[in-house]
Amino acid sequence: MSAARALARCVLCACLASLPAVAAAADPSKVLRYAFPISESSFDPAEISDLYSSNIIAHIFDAPLTYDYLARPIKLVPNTLVAMPEISAGGTLYTMRVKPGIFFADDPAFKGKKRELTAEDYVYSIKRLFDPRKKSPNLYQFEGQIVGMDEILAKARKENRMDYDAVAEGLRALDRYTFQIRLKQPNFNFLYYLAYCNLTCAVAREVDEAYGTRVGEHPVGTGPYRLTYWKRSSKMVFEANPTYREDTYNETAPEGDAVAAEVAARLKGRKLPMIGRVEVYVVEEAQPRWLAFLNAEHDMIERVPNEFANVAMPNNELSANLRRRGIQMTRTPGMELTYSYFGMKDPVVGGYEPEKIALRRAIVMGQDVGTEIRIPRKNQAIPAHSPIGPGALGYDPNFRSTATEYNPAKAKALLDLYGYLDCDGDGYRDLPRKSASEPCKPFSIEYASTPSAEQKPLDENWKKNMDLIGIRMTFKKAKWPDLLKESKAGKLQMWGLGWSAAVPDADAFFVMLYGPNGGQSNHSRFSVPEFDKLYLEAKRLPHGPERDAIYREMNRLFLVYAPWRLGVHRILTDMSQPWLIGYQRHPVMRQFWQYLDVDLPKLVSASR
Repeated sequence: MSAARALARCVLCACLASLPAVAAAADPSKVLRYAFPISESSFDPAEISDLYSSNIIAHIFDAPLTYDYLARPIKLVPNTLVAMPEISAGGTLYTMRVKPGIFFADDPAFKGKKRELTAEDYVYSIKRLFDPRKKSPNLYQFEGQIVGMDEILAKARKENRMDYDAVAEGLRALDRYTFQIRLKQPNFNFLYYLAYCNLTCAVAREVDEAYGTRVGEHPVGTGPYRLTYWKRSSKMVFEANPTYREDTYNETAPEGDAVAAEVAARLKGRKLPMIGRVEVYVVEEAQPRWLAFLNAEHDMIERVPNEFANVAMPNNELSANLRRRGIQMTRTPGMELTYSYFGMKDPVVGGYEPEKIALRRAIVMGQDVGTEIRIPRKNQAIPAHSPIGPGALGYDPNFRSTATEYNPAKAKALLDLYGYLDCDGDGYRDLPRKSASEPCKPFSIEYASTPSAEQKPLDENWKKNMDLIGIRMTFKKAKWPDLLKESKAGKLQMWGLGWSAAVPDADAFFVMLYGPNGGQSNHSRFSVPEFDKLYLEAKRLPHGPERDAIYREMNRLFLVYAPWRLGVHRILTDMSQPWLIGYQRHPVMRQFWQYLDVDLPKLVSASR
């Protein structure tokens, strides 16, 4: 334990006697400390899509809806709305009423006045996604969906200026607290969008205009926390928002879950948030992140690094020494996916010609995901057989396909069949030639990856597997945010990514393969008209056999064209110190700080 933290805990001893029997909300003595393995990119909901930045903004800003934190199956509930949206006009019209008396955190942009959240704030914030200057990676979720907004978008792109005062029939405030969204077609996932901060969290126009291009550095929302200190890519400090509305803990424990039931009973009726300060560090390397937790410098660790799995949870059970310390562990199959995409516009691995498909499918069959699971991932994952994450509507746990098997012999045979031969005798295959008289055409695959210790064994597995089938692979090393920028610009040949669902439906994964989303969620820029048509058909159907049949056909097309090498679905293991109360991983919900509490007597006792 660090000397500074030990001293802080000793100071708490003097305070405990004066604490009331039920501690007040947002107690400044209660501090949550933990770390991200990847740095934040921005605090502007419209401009971010990465997981860790999304986790942060969900605590600063408010979407209209949220989830019951404990309920399973997951359950949508009103957040800033008086009630759930009224849905009419055949599932295309959503009418919502904002609760009066919700206020933004104080900021100089408001010139000393209290600023109430209104319906117009949600209308304005959704329009921000359509602003071409924002270059929002989330626009794909709404483009072509809302009546009247495509016309406003076209004009904005032509003039490179968004007219925020232009009225769209499908996005308007009816009065101070009521707003409507009218869709062109039914979208049975749209309610989930209303709980996704990157799409629908409220940003005040005054703040947007005051900070301009730097608004992503000055987040001001109505959520439970506000940013008070920020050292980019190093440390963020958040304090409970003193203007946060009256909100209490009223979460529903799943039937049969004794641990969740105990937490729900213990915290029921408590005013939110309960923890007064949150410190988030960026610690890219796994070892110092793990040691900080072991030394009680951090109160929790999300996604225990794979290299410590055998020590921390041998045979997937909490180790005896951690159990004696009272460490708490939760394990959850992530509604997520890892994958390595091929740049479909790349002259070597891209394209839809038979020989290009053959090259990609050979690489897929030549990559040993089983070894990746056993060695680098320490059996903390299961192989992915489709692009859909476990638990999402449309996921079939029994689906299997030979298209994702590891079979280097088949991979070699396929490469031979389509002319990828070693014509110059250097041990690596060359591009197909039309005739034997043509000169040899060497090629290599450049795989982008971060320079972390965790990534190194994954790269080594790729290199070993590609050498085995005669394909030369090199590696482009750069920080994750830099690779993200290059990927969005279409400059990467291959890159391995993870994707966590923000919507509990297969659509959250197939959206990464929908052609018009190229350069946004669709990093590979995969574009097949038949697939795109099926994607749009699925959006208009409710969950059921008809939609599942469409998803199966989309999956078949994906496997045929092989724009990705499917990776794994990770088993997510989180651990927390014995004094941290209430942590549960939610499948899609990003915010959780306000639902946690700190047992001060237990914390002080542990520091002695």
